Amino acid sequence: LSVQYAGGRAGLPVRADFRRWARAALAGSGQVTIRLVDAAEGRALNHSYRQQDHATNVLTFDYQREPVIVADLVLCAPVIEREAREQCKPLDAHYAHLLLHGALHAQGFDHERAADAKKMEAREVELLAALGYPNPYRP
Repeated sequence: LSVQYAGGRAGLPVRADFRRWARAALAGSGQVTIRLVDAAEGRALNHSYRQQDHATNVLTFDYQREPVIVADLVLCAPVIEREAREQCKPLDAHYAHLLLHGALHAQGFDHERAADAKKMEAREVELLAALGYPNPYRP
């Protein structure tokens, strides 16, 4: 696991947190890079790869699933902080949720169809509960 702090580390979870969350999320072994970015880099990546002109909370770049997972997860710190405030969630819980969300994408989960979204959300809730975090989908 590699963690890159592109805009500094102040106020962000530490590497040990990301390691714990990633271990919980990955069904097998993996080579994962987590990059924490500012809004400008988040927006540029989202525009380049998803043709959307705004920063998003997490982007997953999955390169390989077998025999090990190889992926990059990009977390946009300002977006995650804003969402946590707006949703009245503890910041670490929101980071944990989005790291798990991205890691599940890297393993083939998606939420394009309702049935797939339900399966992915259930797995997120299960993993978060095991880590001691509340269900992020409850108001």
